[in-house]
Amino acid sequence: MNGAEALDIAQDGIWVLIKIASPIMFVGLFVGLIIALFQALTQIQEMTLVFVPKIIAIFLALMVALPFMGQAMEGFMNRLSVHIVGG
Repeated sequence: MNGAEALDIAQDGIWVLIKIASPIMFVGLFVGLIIALFQALTQIQEMTLVFVPKIIAIFLALMVALPFMGQAMEGFMNRLSVHIVGG
Protein backbone atom coordinates (compact mmCIF):
# COMPACT_ATOMS: atom_id res chain seq x y z
CA MET A 1 0.00 0.00 0.00
CA ASN A 2 1.38 3.35 -0.96
CA GLY A 3 0.65 6.76 0.47
CA ALA A 4 -2.11 7.58 -2.02
CA GLU A 5 -4.08 4.46 -1.13
CA ALA A 6 -3.71 5.20 2.59
CA LEU A 7 -5.00 8.73 2.01
CA ASP A 8 -7.94 7.36 0.00
CA ILE A 9 -8.87 5.04 2.87
CA ALA A 10 -8.53 7.87 5.39
CA GLN A 11 -10.64 10.16 3.22
CA ASP A 12 -13.31 7.48 2.87
CA GLY A 13 -13.30 6.98 6.64
CA ILE A 14 -13.72 10.70 7.25
CA TRP A 15 -16.65 10.88 4.82
CA VAL A 16 -18.30 7.91 6.52
CA LEU A 17 -17.82 9.63 9.88
CA ILE A 18 -19.44 12.81 8.53
CA LYS A 19 -22.36 10.85 7.06
CA ILE A 20 -22.91 9.02 10.33
CA ALA A 21 -22.55 11.98 12.68
CA SER A 22 -24.32 14.71 10.70
CA PRO A 23 -27.96 13.63 11.24
CA ILE A 24 -27.46 13.46 15.00
CA MET A 25 -25.58 16.76 15.09
CA PHE A 26 -28.28 18.48 13.03
CA VAL A 27 -30.99 17.23 15.40
CA GLY A 28 -29.03 18.56 18.38
CA LEU A 29 -28.48 21.88 16.61
CA PHE A 30 -32.13 22.22 15.63
CA VAL A 31 -33.46 21.37 19.10
CA GLY A 32 -30.93 23.73 20.71
CA LEU A 33 -31.96 26.51 18.35
CA ILE A 34 -35.66 25.99 19.08
CA ILE A 35 -35.05 25.98 22.84
CA ALA A 36 -32.84 29.08 22.61
CA LEU A 37 -35.59 30.83 20.65
CA PHE A 38 -38.15 29.77 23.26
CA GLN A 39 -35.91 31.05 26.05
CA ALA A 40 -35.39 34.35 24.27
CA LEU A 41 -39.11 34.83 23.68
CA THR A 42 -40.18 33.95 27.21
CA GLN A 43 -37.07 35.32 28.94
CA ILE A 44 -36.62 32.08 30.87
CA GLN A 45 -32.90 31.79 31.46
CA GLU A 46 -32.76 28.35 33.02
CA MET A 47 -29.54 26.61 31.93
CA THR A 48 -30.81 23.08 32.60
CA LEU A 49 -33.84 23.54 30.34
CA VAL A 50 -31.70 22.77 27.30
CA PHE A 51 -30.37 19.38 28.34
CA VAL A 52 -33.43 17.16 28.77
CA PRO A 53 -35.18 17.93 25.44
CA LYS A 54 -31.87 17.76 23.60
CA ILE A 55 -30.99 14.37 25.12
CA ILE A 56 -34.44 12.98 24.29
CA ALA A 57 -34.31 14.30 20.72
CA ILE A 58 -30.82 12.92 20.14
CA PHE A 59 -31.86 9.55 21.57
CA LEU A 60 -34.87 9.40 19.24
CA ALA A 61 -32.72 10.47 16.28
CA LEU A 62 -30.25 7.70 17.12
CA MET A 63 -33.05 5.15 17.19
CA VAL A 64 -34.28 6.31 13.77
CA ALA A 65 -30.83 6.67 12.16
CA LEU A 66 -29.27 3.52 13.59
CA PRO A 67 -30.00 1.31 10.53
CA PHE A 68 -28.53 3.93 8.20
CA MET A 69 -25.47 4.27 10.42
CA GLY A 70 -24.98 0.51 10.48
CA GLN A 71 -25.24 0.28 6.70
CA ALA A 72 -22.72 3.08 6.23
CA MET A 73 -20.24 1.41 8.58
CA GLU A 74 -20.83 -1.98 6.97
CA GLY A 75 -20.13 -0.53 3.53
CA PHE A 76 -16.92 1.08 4.77
CA MET A 77 -15.80 -2.16 6.39
CA ASN A 78 -16.53 -4.10 3.20
CA ARG A 79 -14.48 -1.65 1.13
CA LEU A 80 -11.68 -1.81 3.69
CA SER A 81 -11.66 -5.61 3.78
CA VAL A 82 -11.53 -5.75 -0.02
CA HIS A 83 -8.44 -3.51 0.18
CA ILE A 84 -6.89 -5.76 2.82
CA VAL A 85 -7.56 -8.99 0.96
CA GLY A 86 -6.57 -7.51 -2.39
CA GLY A 87 -3.17 -6.55 -1.05
